Amino acid sequence: MKQSKYFIPTLKEAPSDALIPSHILMLRAGLVRQLASGIFSFLPLGYKIKKKVIEILRREMDAIGGQEFLLPALNPIDIWEQTGRVEAMGDVMFHIKNREGLVLAPTHEEIITYHARQHVKSYRDMPQIWYQIQNKFRNEPRPKSGVLRGRQFTMKDSYSLDATFEGLNESYEFHRTAYQKIFDSIGLKYFIVSASSGAMGGRQSEEFMVESDSGEDTCAVCDDCGYAANFEIATSDVEPVGRIQSDDHYEEFATPNAKTINELIVQFNLTEDQCAKSVVYIVDSAPVLIFMRGNDEMNETKLQSIFKTNQVRPAEADELVKYFGASTGSLGPINIPTKIKVIADLRLKDANGLVSGANKDGYHFKNIDFIRDCNINEYHDLRTVSAGEKCSKCGSALRVVKAIELGHIFKLGTKYSEALGAHFLDAAGAEHPIIMGSYGIGVERIIACYIEQNYDDHGIIWKKALTPFQVHLIGLNFTKSPETAEVSERIYKRLTDAGWEVLFDDRTDSPGIKFNDADLIGIPVQIICGPKNISQGKVEVKIRHNNERSTVDEAEIELILSEFYK
Repeated sequence: MKQSKYFIPTLKEAPSDALIPSHILMLRAGLVRQLASGIFSFLPLGYKIKKKVIEILRREMDAIGGQEFLLPALNPIDIWEQTGRVEAMGDVMFHIKNREGLVLAPTHEEIITYHARQHVKSYRDMPQIWYQIQNKFRNEPRPKSGVLRGRQFTMKDSYSLDATFEGLNESYEFHRTAYQKIFDSIGLKYFIVSASSGAMGGRQSEEFMVESDSGEDTCAVCDDCGYAANFEIATSDVEPVGRIQSDDHYEEFATPNAKTINELIVQFNLTEDQCAKSVVYIVDSAPVLIFMRGNDEMNETKLQSIFKTNQVRPAEADELVKYFGASTGSLGPINIPTKIKVIADLRLKDANGLVSGANKDGYHFKNIDFIRDCNINEYHDLRTVSAGEKCSKCGSALRVVKAIELGHIFKLGTKYSEALGAHFLDAAGAEHPIIMGSYGIGVERIIACYIEQNYDDHGIIWKKALTPFQVHLIGLNFTKSPETAEVSERIYKRLTDAGWEVLFDDRTDSPGIKFNDADLIGIPVQIICGPKNISQGKVEVKIRHNNERSTVDEAEIELILSEFYK
């Protein structure tokens, strides 16, 4: 492809709203252009890379027996209502206002299940792996970070259908291995974390993550044993508060200027272990009083998992007064209505000698005994882990890192098949719901994550798997040296005839502009044809990732390329 005919609108500077490396470089290298907030057009160079990602995805999905579908993005809303996900998705789902009863699909579990209900009738019809590579639509409220979080994006989503949970485990492992092959072949550095299934539901899920300061996910990672988990479900080995030698009865004391844990600690010479912080959440319209140790942060996702609902929110100020007769900072576990459920974090299990609110503004109780004085209904792991805490598997210190989610795999079980009536008959003629899994990878995210890991001050550094072209042939000073133009054309034809993917910079721009664009675009091998070398039958070869340069005979070009790409 001659660069003078190829649309690559490179930029010297990125727009001011581009803040992370992948967004900046995808704009500057002419891969994409933003059409609206969270909506991007892929330009020819970017689309070429995108197709290479899709080829890799298709290859590995076909290798595990996947069958490719193309499902409509426009879905009847009633199918989604049967699984309860219209409400669960909330404003993230696009509704078609001028055509009632239609939505744009953010994912396709419901539609796959709908077709499975039509045609999968017997255990003999399974296992099945169905997949597609298609646009998805999610109404992200604050789309940012370029293509990492868009409102329209391309996803490889696949679905397994099995007659047994053993079959589901096998399908899940097929996908897990396929994902590792995909990311390994692309050259991404990633780690796998245990994760929450969220609105997807299901029995188990894992995320494939890339560590990056640009990430919107937070993970706890142990470098010694390999433990890794999304913050939504991460655990650590922390000391419980336990019990102290004290039989003192709880006693009210005035705390007019202490509404936070830190204020209690400072004003009354307390430790965090002595403080039982109270928070109130409304769970499925009912209040739940929750106790945490000191300044430990409660994890809302863990709370959702405990109650198996997404309908969870912090209580409003007027609701606190309504249920407890007191405001934030003065709530506690004594003298509360019996109809209110009370739970506590495991660190506080059976603890005593505690300080907590007296359910009266400006007062607290001390010497509270959770066994003697309170009715704690349940204890759960409710904490958000902190950096430096001990790994629950090996005891080493945990790191807390920002990360980007590349892919997510779920064991859905029978959630969708039960809701949509997708059943099959076993060998004995008994009816059962189809057992399902769901497995997604974001195509644009792969490109962005790759760039986040492979760039320098000059631009992108493509490796073999995703490079849009294998060779960047750069001709210099054509107007002053017709011989250089002639030799460059000859090399271009010889390489393309031999099957190499070549981008030939035949423009009349200055060498500086050509070199800057070449490094920005980042093709792995640059072959530079300048008048001085051409007069001696030679060309310069530059390897982009390490900037190594060598001058070689023109006849050696194919050998060098074959060695590099072997």
